Amino acid sequence: MSDHFFENIRGGLIVSCQALEDEPLHGSDMMAKMALAADQGGAVCIRANSVQDIAAIKKATKLPVIGIIKRDYEDSEIYITPTLREVRELMDVGVDVIALDATGRSRPGGETLEELVTFMKSRGQKVMADISTLKEALYAESIGVSCVSTTLSGYTPYSPRQKDPDFKLLQEAVRQIRIPVIAEGRIHTPEQAAYSLELGAHAVVVGSAITRPKLITERFALAIRGSGRGRMH
Repeated sequence: MSDHFFENIRGGLIVSCQALEDEPLHGSDMMAKMALAADQGGAVCIRANSVQDIAAIKKATKLPVIGIIKRDYEDSEIYITPTLREVRELMDVGVDVIALDATGRSRPGGETLEELVTFMKSRGQKVMADISTLKEALYAESIGVSCVSTTLSGYTPYSPRQKDPDFKLLQEAVRQIRIPVIAEGRIHTPEQAAYSLELGAHAVVVGSAITRPKLITERFALAIRGSGRGRMH
C-alpha cells in the first residue's frame, strides 16, 4: 500500500469496474479486462467490488485499487462494505483503500461506522467514506477517514434526487473539509468530470458511463426515442 496514494491519483480519473449479476459482463474475468482497458485509457485507479473481482484486477493491472464488498443484510439498508466481516475480507485480498457506506443509517448487527474506521486505522488501512450529505462528510472526517466521496448523494431518502452530479455537495465539502474529496455519482460526461475537478475535487470516479454498456445503451436509446425521430416499434 503506497504512502503516495493520494498524490498519485490527484486530478485523475478513477474507473469503477463493476457489473451486477443480471448484466452480461458480470464476472471476474470480464471485470479484469475492463480494468485493463481503463488502465490503457488513462485511469489512475480502479474501484472494484468483491474479493474475486479485486484479485483478478490486481493480476491484470498494476493500478491501485479501491475495494468494496456489496452485501445485503436484512437488518440494514447499508450494503457497501457494511460490517467488519467485509472489511476483513478486503484487507485479506489487499487493497490500497477500502470504501464503505458512511451515511447516518444503522449498520447491520449494531456495528458503528466509528468502530470500523478505528479498526482499519489501527492496521494502517486507508478508508474512503461514501457519503450523501455534508453532515455525513464532516462526521466521517472527524472520526479519521482518509477521504470522502460523494458516491451516495441521491441514494439516501434525505439527499437530493437528481439526474446530474451533486455539484453543490461537492463544492461545500471541498470548502469545509481538509482531507481529499472525491467526486462520484451520476457523472455521465467528460465535461462533468472535468468540472468536478474545477470545483476542487481531488479526483473523479466514473463507473456506469464507462463500464456498463447496458446502461449506456439504455441512455442513448431513451434519448433517441424521446426525440420523436427514433425508430418506431
